[in-house]
Amino acid sequence: MTDAAATQSTKSTTPAKTDGRSKPFSTFERMVAWRFLKPRKQERAVSIVTIISLLGVTLGVAALIIVMAVMNGFRAELLDRILGLNGHIIVQASDTPLEDYDEVAKRISGVEGVTLVLPLLEGQTLATGNVGAGTGALVRGLRAEDFGKLESVANNIKEGSLEAYQQGNGVAIGIRMAQNMGLIVGDSLTLVSPEGDVTPFGTTPRVKSYTVEAIFEMGMSEYDTSIVFMQLEEAQLYFNQEGIVQVIEVFVEDPDAVDEFKTDVVAAAERPVIISDWQQRNSAFFSALVIERNAMFLILSIVVIVASLNIISSLIMLVKEKGRGIAILRTMGASQNSILRIFIMAGTGVGLVGTAAGVVLGVLICLNIKSIQRLMNWISGTDVWDPTVRFLSEIPAQMDFAETASVIVLALALSFLAAIIPARRAAKLDPVEALRYE
Repeated sequence: MTDAAATQSTKSTTPAKTDGRSKPFSTFERMVAWRFLKPRKQERAVSIVTIISLLGVTLGVAALIIVMAVMNGFRAELLDRILGLNGHIIVQASDTPLEDYDEVAKRISGVEGVTLVLPLLEGQTLATGNVGAGTGALVRGLRAEDFGKLESVANNIKEGSLEAYQQGNGVAIGIRMAQNMGLIVGDSLTLVSPEGDVTPFGTTPRVKSYTVEAIFEMGMSEYDTSIVFMQLEEAQLYFNQEGIVQVIEVFVEDPDAVDEFKTDVVAAAERPVIISDWQQRNSAFFSALVIERNAMFLILSIVVIVASLNIISSLIMLVKEKGRGIAILRTMGASQNSILRIFIMAGTGVGLVGTAAGVVLGVLICLNIKSIQRLMNWISGTDVWDPTVRFLSEIPAQMDFAETASVIVLALALSFLAAIIPARRAAKLDPVEALRYE
């Protein structure tokens, strides 16, 4: 169908107005905008550019949604792992060692909002197993009953049992440490501490072997590779710290409101203490995540901007191809504002369809990202998400409604702005000049 025929076919739908203007965004204007966008054989170049523009918006929006969801999931998973193992408030003695830790822990546990109190003894050791070289390990000594309350570990035991660990004098280790050292439940793990026994010839390292009673998997590579849990009394003997602990870790109901609990915790301790919270201890790490997240949003927004520039080029080509039709519409009574709105709807329509497709694609990938990861692992034959480098064993994805809405608004706004320049050019087209040689 020629432009003249297409334009003539819309004549009956043009509202009869005494001032020669149609109603803003009327059925007539929407239909003409669709006719202009509808691909035709003689306008193949325009159609190709329009399709490229649509695909650009789709991929840009999908990439932005997926990356932001992964960044959110990464932060949430790390936060969950870190706060699941480490206390929200750390209590340390400021004068004498914490010999009265049982009484202090009991008093702090009575504070409203406190969910768990763990007296803790930590120490660095060299760990060796059946195979491989020795590796550094962090021994954490906990009371047997407290280990069962630490749900992030107790609920993720893959081999052995919680009861066997609590009733014996063995240790619980991470699954990656067990794999690296060729250990299974019942094998012996040898620990070497540099702070050993004092002899006339100096301090000799303390070497002792412990039975592996349980193997856990927290899903965070650093923890699964390097942490060894031990009964508190045994850890005190091993590190020559009989009867004392280094810190008391306090878990609260709302980690984000940890400052509200500090005063009550200090008062409940009833002794001089120094306290710190998880935000202070991990501030640099989580600040880096926030900066990286904002930087990724800015960088990927440029992809959407580039796609919007493609909309400008496609509409400019459309205006050039439809110059004769625009001139005929003008002679039939369409105003400049009507032509302006027609091309704004055409450009925004491309952005709207591309944005909708991008949102659907992004949501589908986010919901199936673990299956996609396993598929990529199978295709490549390797682990595309190395947990030793990226801390977590799987790609996390957590979509945020407000963030997704901001991506949609950004894409639509850019599409609207991109349509204004060619739309104004179409509105200012002189029908006399356009039809001079027709």
